[in-house]
Amino acid sequence: MARIKTSGLSEQLGSQLESLGEFIAGQRRSARLSLRQLAEQAGVSNPYLSQIERGLRKPSAEVLQQLATALRISAEQLYVRAGILDPQAHPSPSVEAAVLADGVITERQKRVLLDVYAAFVRENESVPAS
Repeated sequence: MARIKTSGLSEQLGSQLESLGEFIAGQRRSARLSLRQLAEQAGVSNPYLSQIERGLRKPSAEVLQQLATALRISAEQLYVRAGILDPQAHPSPSVEAAVLADGVITERQKRVLLDVYAAFVRENESVPAS
């Protein structure tokens, strides 16, 4: 298996991508799907899916959603493994999932929107109930 050459913080990202790819490959095998079949069902190219599974490419939230649908697993599982979602975060997964799955706004806009949402949640948690 090819390894990503990284250093420092990039090393952590490389490790996340590799474990994400390994997880997707394992789920694909469990579903008894070939690489080609999953790529077709998820609407991505066979080479691109192969690169994701080998940890060479970082898929967008939209691609993760498509893969989750094809694999019949929760997109949140893939988002957490990709480092998009914090498993310990308080925001509702349904809000995060909706924002991350949105195909209209950019990845940067999604991050900003989720940061603002998380700030509101923290603010509301710090205000005593009346």
